[in-house]
Amino acid sequence: MRHTVGSGRRTAAGFTLVELMVTVVIASILLAVAIPSYTTQVRKSRRTDARSALLDLASREERYLTLNNSYTNVAGNLGYAGFPQTVGSGYYQVKVASAVAATATAPPTFLLVATPVAGTSQAKDSSCQYFSVDNTGNEQSFNSSSGTGTNTTSTCWN
Repeated sequence: MRHTVGSGRRTAAGFTLVELMVTVVIASILLAVAIPSYTTQVRKSRRTDARSALLDLASREERYLTLNNSYTNVAGNLGYAGFPQTVGSGYYQVKVASAVAATATAPPTFLLVATPVAGTSQAKDSSCQYFSVDNTGNEQSFNSSSGTGTNTTSTCWN
């Protein structure tokens, strides 16, 4: 803001173009840092929804095993309307990828998976695309939805 001194008159007060441009540059730098950080935190919180849903589904499978001596891939037996089931805020789908009955030499097994819903912003989460848990409690995640990418379990399940 500028004022003339001594003449008793004031000139128009305002910002110079340089001051305005410096402000725009500073705001742009702050946004360039803040938006990616915010997006990362939101994705991490959505991953928690997927992991929680998988662990809930695993506990339902264990409950079913206790009553029926086998695991199931029938959604209704586990309290769901159908598979894949969209969970949390609608960013992941969970399903029973496999439920294998016991044999004379092997106990029953299951594998549960969570994948991001196509078309959502979570589908762009290149670090943790695919989550799984099995009947032994083995938790895994991979960086591609097909499960053939790099194992990112230590990053995504913690």
